[in-house]
Amino acid sequence: MYQRLFAGALLLACIGLGVIAWDYHAPFSYEPVGPRAYPMLLLGLLGAGLLCLMFKQPAAADGHEEELQLSMAMIRKMVICVTFMLAYAALFEVLGFILASLLFGIAMSRLYDGRWLCSLIAGVVLAVGLYLLFDKALDVPLPLGILSALEI
Repeated sequence: MYQRLFAGALLLACIGLGVIAWDYHAPFSYEPVGPRAYPMLLLGLLGAGLLCLMFKQPAAADGHEEELQLSMAMIRKMVICVTFMLAYAALFEVLGFILASLLFGIAMSRLYDGRWLCSLIAGVVLAVGLYLLFDKALDVPLPLGILSALEI
């Protein structure tokens, strides 16, 4: 019950922030998408997750859900995940979007027990696909880093 109440309150906050973000216009814009696309996308995803949390069925018939126990293995994975995100942010401009995203995708996939071949394929598809989507389709400039010689 508390999860549903918290999700409902957070959903109302998301709606309020969405109304504020909808009217946001920057005095200058170097992207055709504009500055409000990113917060609107995040608020939309957060709102969808909150709706799922509000309307999900209880795990047990008696209404008591089993709490997930926090283990040392889970804490270790969370620390490694945050370390990977910090490394991604640090290497983003140096290596460029494609290589940094490729390494991040492979590392995250391997962290959660993905096989090497599947991790490599997912990393390549993720990195190249997102680069083409943002840089070419949405005209959002992304750094190429050490691959800048390949730019047309």
